[in-house]
Amino acid sequence: MSNSVLTNSSAAVALQNLTATNNRLGDVQSRISTGLKVQGAKDNAAVWAIAQSQRADVGALSAVRSSLDRATSIADVALSAGESISDLLNQLKEKVVAAKDTSLGTQSRSLLNDDFKALLRSIKSAVENAAFDGGNILNGSITTGIRFLANADATSFVTLGSKNLSLSGAVISLGLADSLLTLTGATTALNKLDASITRVNAALGSIGAQAKQIEAHNIFVSKLSDTLESGIGNLVDADLAKESARLQALQVQQQLGAQSLSIANQSPQMILSLFQG
Repeated sequence: MSNSVLTNSSAAVALQNLTATNNRLGDVQSRISTGLKVQGAKDNAAVWAIAQSQRADVGALSAVRSSLDRATSIADVALSAGESISDLLNQLKEKVVAAKDTSLGTQSRSLLNDDFKALLRSIKSAVENAAFDGGNILNGSITTGIRFLANADATSFVTLGSKNLSLSGAVISLGLADSLLTLTGATTALNKLDASITRVNAALGSIGAQAKQIEAHNIFVSKLSDTLESGIGNLVDADLAKESARLQALQVQQQLGAQSLSIANQSPQMILSLFQG
């Protein structure tokens, strides 16, 4: 190799190596600071595109979970109100059966009828107030049930059916027009009440089964979302233990590269000794 003060090949090589080391060191520091080995399309276009697609699905599943959470809340409110209504019907039976007593006086029968009417009004109030976020599946305002999101593409749904527990309806045939003031009225009320109790319990069982299905699907969606997030991490997350080792190795290489460049830059100084007298 010729000696020249115009061209220092050794310094050029040392500078190239030092620059490459600095670039790799910058990449490692970036991965350590962000925790990602694929931060953008420039790092790995294919992996980044896959990760972005999965992130979109995770976001969509979050909306699905919100929808299912709302379904659960509506069902829970309906079941709570329905159980109260079932208890009130049981209390009604006590009043109605008591009204079948032929020995009752007019005043006693009137008091039983007042209690009977009060319990019916309590059932009416429970039905009207069994709403969550505007959704009431017990008062007959919703006839076809409520559909909630079931998948990330919004192409599948789960339906929470409605049951009309209003007085004088298909489920609870008793109404405020019924009376216990006469033995005949009490007999009619008892027949309606027995049928109503059976139908209410069946309706609540149906709502409970649907609520259980929605809860199970919500758990599945939650697990699916966690799995997708784990998959995204496998694609783009950096192994910080390995990056830490690389960082230390590159820092040593950087120091050696700087020393090598310093030595190479001193080579032209040797030429001066050739001209000393």
